[in-house]
Formats: sequence, structure tokens, C-alpha cells
Amino acid sequence: MKRAWIAGGLCLAMLGAGAADAQMGQRLRERMAERAEQRAQEQSGQKRAPGAQTISYGTDPLQVMDLWVPKGARNAPLVLYVHGGGWKRGSKDTAMGNALPGHLVGQGYAFASINYRLVPAASVEQQATDVAQALATVLAQAEKLGIDRGRVVITGHSAGAHLVALVGTDEQYLRKAGLSFADIDGVMPNDGAAYDVPKQMAQAGRFMSDTYKQAFGTDPARQKALSPTFHAAAPNAPRFLLLHVQREDGVAQANELASALTHGGSRVEVGSFPGKGLQGHAEINRKLGEPDYAATPVMDAWLKGVFGGVNLAER
Repeated sequence: MKRAWIAGGLCLAMLGAGAADAQMGQRLRERMAERAEQRAQEQSGQKRAPGAQTISYGTDPLQVMDLWVPKGARNAPLVLYVHGGGWKRGSKDTAMGNALPGHLVGQGYAFASINYRLVPAASVEQQATDVAQALATVLAQAEKLGIDRGRVVITGHSAGAHLVALVGTDEQYLRKAGLSFADIDGVMPNDGAAYDVPKQMAQAGRFMSDTYKQAFGTDPARQKALSPTFHAAAPNAPRFLLLHVQREDGVAQANELASALTHGGSRVEVGSFPGKGLQGHAEINRKLGEPDYAATPVMDAWLKGVFGGVNLAER
């Protein structure tokens, strides 16, 4: 009896140690992510493209965006960007490559980069609402800002890719902001991997499982409701460009979303680029907009196709 008690105690101790190790590993990953974000912020502060104006689109301190508009623009197409960060971190100041704003403004486009409320203080549903509200705020001032409200693309990286894909397939978020799919000409998700949330959660390793659970919970119905792939059979935004590097889950999720969107009637292109793991995932965000990066000319050609080109004399 005593031996059984000792053995049971040892098992409980080992289980407790395992749980403690898992928690310690999660805390370590969180600290690493925070340090990476801090380094990115320091670099961004030194290289941030000049000329942005900051606009609030709500009462929360995070409901703000930076907007760049080409000098003298009267009718510039708009590209609105949503940062990543696992739905719980990141900002417009840290989670975007330095090249993108200047590159797109140089093409004659207006460019907005938004902050949004973060998990756990806000839900993913509220984040998608923030994306739509940020867009509505810019479009309401389009004439004053020199923006063509009839030519709009939304884009985002990682968690931001999921959010723009969700807004581009589930119209309820746009409707809450007084908009519709008619107000969006294209959606460009960049290396997301949660377009089918239940499948992604089932396949997630320990590194991301807690992040997904925090964002999407454990209710299968809610997980499906937050999955762009499950909305893609219905009317959607008219055009999509799905960018991805060579992450197994990202490739599979992008291809499945592309197939569903095509069946739903949207025009879909997929851009596949070199890069593996987290390094490739970060690189496609950091380098997009650099002229010698492979994804940049693909993005440029797609935007010209969506916007029909820009007359620089009238921009």
C-alpha cells in the first residue's frame, strides 16, 4: 500500500513537472516573441517612411491607423494593411516591412496601416470589426484625403492575413461598418495559416496551440464561423491574391481557400515563394515591397490588374 502511494506520488510529481515545463516553455516563447517585437520596433523607428498622418477610427487607443497618400493625389487607389502577431501582439509600428509604404506610394497608391484591439482584451470578432471600421473611416473621408473610394484592396500578414480573408468572405463585418463587398476590389492575404481554423488547430504543434486556443476558443461552431474557407462558398470580395512561402500548413490552407473561393465565384491567384518555417514567414512580410524580392512584382502586377493602372497626372 505504501509502495503504491509512493508510486502514485511520483507519477503526480512527474505530471506536475511536465506541466510546469510546458508552462515554462510557453513563457519562454512569449518572451522571445516580445523581444523580437521590441527589436523590430527599434528598427522601424529608425526607418519608418515619412509623411504619414495618424487617424483614429474608434475610441480605444488601439483604434488608430497611419495613412500615406501620394503628394498632390486627388484619386489614389487605397491599399489597407493589417499587421500580424498571433491576434495578441504586434502593431502598425513594428509588424510591417519598411519597404512597403514607400513602394506603394511610389506606385501612386494610398497606403494605410492599422492598429486593432488585441486578444484577450478583445475577441477575433471585434478585430474583424475593427478592420472594417478602419476602412469605413478612411472611405468616409476619401475625397478630402485624395483617395478613390471605388478602388480598394485590403491586405495583411499572418493573423492579419486571416482577418482580411475573413472580412473578404463574411460580409457581416463590412455591413456593421456601413459597407459591403462592393466597397472592396481585392483581398491579398500574406502567408496566413488559419483560413480553416478547426483544421489548423487540430494540426497545430505545441508552439502555436495555446495561441489558437486563446484566439478561437474550444467551440467548434465559433471556430467555423471565424474560418474564411467556410464562408467562401457564399458571395465574397471579387478578387484574391493568396501569397505564401513553403510552410506545409500555410501552403495547404492557402490552396484550400483558393479552391473554395474559386467555387464561390471570385477570381483567385496564388503566389508561391521560397522560404521555410518562421524565417520564411517573417521574410515575406519584411521584404515585400523591395524591388528585388520575388513577391513584389507579383503583387505589383496583381494590383495593376485590380486597379486598372494609375494615371500619375491625376493621382
